[in-house]
Amino acid sequence: MLSMVSKTVSQHIINYISTSSGSKRLLLQDFHNLELPDRRQDSAILEHYRSLGLLFKRCTLLLPTKERLKYIHKILTEVSCFKFNGCAAPMQCLGLTCYGMFLQTLTAGWDELECHRVYNFLCELTNLCRKMQMAVCSKPGSARKLELRIRLFCRNVLLDHWTHRSDSAFWLTRILKPWPMVNQARLLYIIFGPISPQDGQVVWQKMIEEPTDEFSLKGLADAIKLLYDASTKEWTADDVISLVDELSVVPREWLLENNARLLMLSGNNLCFTFMASKAVNGRTIELARLIVFLALVCEKELYCMDWTVKMMQKVCKVFSTPVERNNFLQNVANAFACVIMEMLQSIMSAQTHAVSASHVHEFLMSQPSASQLKKPLACQGSAMSGRL
Repeated sequence: MLSMVSKTVSQHIINYISTSSGSKRLLLQDFHNLELPDRRQDSAILEHYRSLGLLFKRCTLLLPTKERLKYIHKILTEVSCFKFNGCAAPMQCLGLTCYGMFLQTLTAGWDELECHRVYNFLCELTNLCRKMQMAVCSKPGSARKLELRIRLFCRNVLLDHWTHRSDSAFWLTRILKPWPMVNQARLLYIIFGPISPQDGQVVWQKMIEEPTDEFSLKGLADAIKLLYDASTKEWTADDVISLVDELSVVPREWLLENNARLLMLSGNNLCFTFMASKAVNGRTIELARLIVFLALVCEKELYCMDWTVKMMQKVCKVFSTPVERNNFLQNVANAFACVIMEMLQSIMSAQTHAVSASHVHEFLMSQPSASQLKKPLACQGSAMSGRL
């Protein structure tokens, strides 16, 4: 409140912050205190940096944006855990989260041009664009530590603290839009894809090896929904559909069940638009198989199967002629038949292996043990030696 009284008082506060006693008091660095299981310490330090962001917002009010950012960087540079590679244990550190809370409070209410400057300033400061380029141009998983650092910086500093979806969409757009679509998909997976619970690193094989769960896809689905619902000219429906299409082959083609689950979690509007796009572009066989797996996910998760039926009815209306519609429905029937046969073969194969294993086990159990084998041989040996 004092910083708002006058320019002179505000300057005194700025001078105080720059002193060793001021920075020691204000720049708390207890980011690794894991003693309190109820996380009260975490919320206290986050609230402290929210208040600190408000203080810097007020006492630098009269400075141009560029000068504000330079001054703030000069003060915060003392905190090593605020730097991109500053902390040796980033998974156990609240530094970047506190930095994000500080920046969110500082920039809340700023216009888009000023926020653009903030993002560019951070990129220049951390060399973020260069690091992203290295990550997306490397083989997935070959730069695991770099992928983790990018994920933590983008999530904790730029994305996770906003209460309004439009703000989150703005910052996510700044991260993704400079890149071509294939790199956007890779970045999206790095930032929101599934991670290992042990070390927090991105799990690249999760979508291509086995059906995954809702939790593993929730981050990606929420990000896609955010871009699709964003009231901005920077993302058209076609842009988001293309991004989802590209994402489903990162790092290789996903299991169709995982693709279906992602679409369901991304919301009805996007799911329908994605399916309608395939219908319009004549990709009816792909569309038919997708519907089968939407039904499978509904069955597995105990969702109402009526949802899939209604979605298919809406897609049918996209086709312009009865011939196209009937052809599509025939493809759906064929897809169901193929998937059912694949499942049946899988079950029968598993049963055959089980029966074979059972027979082997029974055969082995019926054979004499090593001790039983040795005894007759020993007797036979003594009898033979007697005859000799």
